[in-house]
Amino acid sequence: MLSRVADHLYWMSRYLERAEHTARLIGVHLDLMLDQTPATAASRRERLAASLATPLPPENLQDDYSMTQALTFSPANKSSIVACIAAARENAQNVRERISSEMWEQINQLYLSLKQANPEKIWRTEPHRFFRSVKEGAHLFQGLTDSTMNHGEGWHFIQVGRFIERAGATAALLDVHYSAANQSLQNFSTPDDYLEWIGLLRSCTAFEAYCKVYTADFQPRTVAEFLLLNHEFPHSVYFAVNEIQTALHGIAEATETRKVGRVYRLVGRLRASFDFDQIDDIMTAGLHLYLQDIQSQCRQIHEALYQTYITYPIEAALAAEGR
Repeated sequence: MLSRVADHLYWMSRYLERAEHTARLIGVHLDLMLDQTPATAASRRERLAASLATPLPPENLQDDYSMTQALTFSPANKSSIVACIAAARENAQNVRERISSEMWEQINQLYLSLKQANPEKIWRTEPHRFFRSVKEGAHLFQGLTDSTMNHGEGWHFIQVGRFIERAGATAALLDVHYSAANQSLQNFSTPDDYLEWIGLLRSCTAFEAYCKVYTADFQPRTVAEFLLLNHEFPHSVYFAVNEIQTALHGIAEATETRKVGRVYRLVGRLRASFDFDQIDDIMTAGLHLYLQDIQSQCRQIHEALYQTYITYPIEAALAAEGR
């Protein structure tokens, strides 16, 4: 596969995952704003922007409307939902011959629906329905990808993009949330504390899945354990890292390359660490440092992936052809 094609498929997937993640967090935030004090509202807005790694001007953090518009429709914000969907569509258009017709129709339809949206009307009448439609549109595209595209090299690059984005975004969300809570392991002291932890689980689509494992016992330690180390939940960091490794192995098999490059070492080391990490040890050593390290390793994996498959020197390509 041409490195150009791999690059477009990879970023198409990352941008779509980013848009879905942002829509999900905003949707939960809008639910929580129904019962909050002005001080709590300001804190939640700052935390939401920080968890999305999206620095906003002070005027965009003054109220929920301004923040929501900046994170959703602002063309100046390269990480807004509209900007991400537009970037995902542009990457898909550049590799139109590599994806299925169903995939293209879905991402194009999602893009057009956002372009035609009226931000003022959405805010006044149905913001929750709008953000649910963005999430469902992204989910439908991912389902169509799995159902209508050959599970070859291109599909594996899509998987790598999706789960690198997800692992980093989930780690960032946890880092901001637990830092705001001072990494407390104590029981909830107020009803607001209880709602905050439920909100964190809902932000990762994890509320029901968590309850099936821990019942309705919402404790900071068990919430962190579930979202970090659970082997079966699709939005846990462990699950995402495992999917990254699986997809990279699929790329290696499709390209008939050995799994000895830097990207494979980095992913293998991160994946192996999860087999031995325990939540009590993580909390004792410092959850913030642990989550920062995960984000740093995700960035390193991204860079190594690029060096191996996308921006590699021509000498390496010629050497590979000569093998």
